Amino acid sequence: MTIEYIRYKIPSETRAAFINSYLKAGESLRASDYCLGYELTHGEEEPENFILRIKWTSSEDHINKFRKSDVFKTFYQDVAPYFGNIQEMKHYDLTEVYWKK
Repeated sequence: MTIEYIRYKIPSETRAAFINSYLKAGESLRASDYCLGYELTHGEEEPENFILRIKWTSSEDHINKFRKSDVFKTFYQDVAPYFGNIQEMKHYDLTEVYWKK
């Protein structure tokens, strides 16, 4: 499993539309065999900052299978207007340091 983090800077006037776009794009993520979950978080201290966290089966599946699928086309259409607001888009591997309650 790999986790993709996408950091966005979204102006206040487009915040609601941005969230609505990801509510819609979530349908595509849920339809994908390669997406294991996702969450969109919003900065409390800096409300223009958002982080999208997506769990993928692997980086390979995300890049070479999801991005080449029909589901991706719909996902891309939903969120493409915000690609210029991306500050970081990277894949990360989990380490042995974690805890859940």
